[in-house]
Amino acid sequence: MGFSVRSPVVYFSSSVALKDGKTQCKKMHVMLNSPVGRIEISGCGTGVHEIQLKENALSQNSTKEASVTCEVCEGPEEMTEPLKQCTAWLQAYFCEPWMTEKLPMPPFHHPVFEQDSFTRQVLWTLLRDVKFGEAVSYKQLADLAGNSKAARAVGGAMRSNPVPILIPCHRVICSSGQTGNYGGGTHLKQWLLSHEKLQKEKLAY
Repeated sequence: MGFSVRSPVVYFSSSVALKDGKTQCKKMHVMLNSPVGRIEISGCGTGVHEIQLKENALSQNSTKEASVTCEVCEGPEEMTEPLKQCTAWLQAYFCEPWMTEKLPMPPFHHPVFEQDSFTRQVLWTLLRDVKFGEAVSYKQLADLAGNSKAARAVGGAMRSNPVPILIPCHRVICSSGQTGNYGGGTHLKQWLLSHEKLQKEKLAY
């Protein structure tokens, strides 16, 4: 199983002056080819803004072929450090998942992480407590985040996650054991869970 990054597509948005006179950060976009389709990372010098699963190669109706190679392009010199870290982390996730524990998680620069809210609490809890190859129910995650009655709110937090895969909302499933909903589609969620289970079993030997 591999992860291909063939000549990342990199482009900048222009700076925008805000009402208070401050300048909005310049966003950079990097497109990756992965085993699950195309992934777009956006971010700036401060951190990663979003990860978008642009083309799901696992969809029933998709005619796209997933990348299976492990060829990584270094990327242009002007790529920001957070995007370099994010690219390296994703490459490891698909290719060498045992390395993700040793790699730095890139900083995030998105409004959901800048305000004190239950959504932020849930996302940080998920990132911290639910490890590779594990799964947790919405109710269990609500318990971990400090509000056992907030299982529905946990579902809303998962939908608000701007950095899927890095913050592993695919590991949150229904109490019944059913996979549950996922922004990238149920086929993608099932693939990610199976990928992690298989890789974890390999590491056990």
